[in-house]
Amino acid sequence: MARSLAGLVAEFGLAHLGSLDGVEVSGVTVRTSEVHPGDLFVGLPGAHNHGAEFASDARERGAVAILTDADGAALAQESGLPIVIVDSARAALGDVSAWVYQTADHPPLLFGVTGTNGKTSTAYLLEGILRQLGLVTGLSSTAERHIGDLTVVSRLTTPEASELHALLARMRESEVRAVAVEVSAQALSRNRVDGIVFDVVAFTNLSHDHLDDYADMDEYFQAKLSFFEPERGRRGVVSLDTAWGHRVVEGSHIPVTTISATPDVPAEWRVEILGERAEYTAFRLVGPEGRSVETRVPVIGWHMAANAGLAIVMLVEAGFELEAIGHAIENGIDAYLPGRTERVSGESGPTVYVDFGHSPDAFLNTLGAVRKVTTGRVIMVFGADGDRDPSKRHEMGRVASEYSDILVITDHHPRFENAESIRKVLIEGAHRAEHPAELHEVSPPEQAIRHAVSLAREGDSILWAGPGHQDYRDIEGVRTPYSARAEARAALREAGW
Repeated sequence: MARSLAGLVAEFGLAHLGSLDGVEVSGVTVRTSEVHPGDLFVGLPGAHNHGAEFASDARERGAVAILTDADGAALAQESGLPIVIVDSARAALGDVSAWVYQTADHPPLLFGVTGTNGKTSTAYLLEGILRQLGLVTGLSSTAERHIGDLTVVSRLTTPEASELHALLARMRESEVRAVAVEVSAQALSRNRVDGIVFDVVAFTNLSHDHLDDYADMDEYFQAKLSFFEPERGRRGVVSLDTAWGHRVVEGSHIPVTTISATPDVPAEWRVEILGERAEYTAFRLVGPEGRSVETRVPVIGWHMAANAGLAIVMLVEAGFELEAIGHAIENGIDAYLPGRTERVSGESGPTVYVDFGHSPDAFLNTLGAVRKVTTGRVIMVFGADGDRDPSKRHEMGRVASEYSDILVITDHHPRFENAESIRKVLIEGAHRAEHPAELHEVSPPEQAIRHAVSLAREGDSILWAGPGHQDYRDIEGVRTPYSARAEARAALREAGW
């Protein structure tokens, strides 16, 4: 529903240029390519340009007003549109979007998950359980956005605040009652979840990643910790499976409960692994006063059971009865996790998994899970992102080499970096392993997976880490259509499997 621009200015006490009479806004966007008639276009300062430079383009597409900072206001004046002026357009974006879309009125149950690894899996598992409980659900993840049964592809792990509030408004129209949102550290640092108070927030773990965005691990941690503030969430669930979880508990300013799948780590909730097979991981979740549920998650690995346990406790903290949850999932959690240790092979031949993991810790957990369900050798294929945190590459190579039998190093998203130089660093890391794997360097990845399949035999497992669900490769700024899942299946067929 359109809202008066004059009402917005009065509500927040904002300065403005131009007449506000009769101007109504029905949406908010930061991209000119996504402007719809009636939108408020927000001009954000960028690394190379100020968004307000494109105010005239926004007007041509139907924008009725501009919101920007003082520098942007000077740039936007030639558009002839009324201009609302704020100190920081990015800092204002969440609250302004919440006002325009009225997302604070009758919101759904909101669940937010942060951490280095496991965010996407936890969000999908949480949504799966909610559906099994009979609720219409929404999801915002690295892989996809869900609005009930409607699915759209994601661009960012957590969308800009304007897009997230629009998504919540669209979910309200579809009578969505509960929403799981994956929240990155960058989203917290860059105001992407401003204007939203989650009913329950959760922390999975912290490990080496994103040190191209943060000065050190402590700064990266502080970004995650900011999720546990009253303006972000009402209650929290914290995994103690990494030492950083204890620091979250100490630094949280909201009530939290704890969970662990690590033996001998004291926590209020415990995840106990009951069985691991190629098709699923069975586990028991035990809580206060000995209350428990037993179920299974349709992917391999103790860490996936830990993610499922975290999702269940989030539901308990939101007010769901543990017994009702247990009844709904007694035959297993019904969830599809795209590109998360996703099996793409058939009943015969080597088992091939495609995974989105791209950090040393993710490699360690996933290789360990693959090893437990493999009777033969473990073969790993991976490459590293270009123009992203190079400090983790040596350790990625070392872990991959230490915990696989055969390692095929290839390319991933080179972006504007030289692919050969990226592979060179990964190979250096692989040689640092105490028990190095048999090493192969094969480029491009289409050939790498075929080479891995040619080396494999019945009983072996191939883990292709990195691409996961993605349907492109980023090469010099061009997104080339590409599917690791399709390439892996083609490689198997060509080899006669």
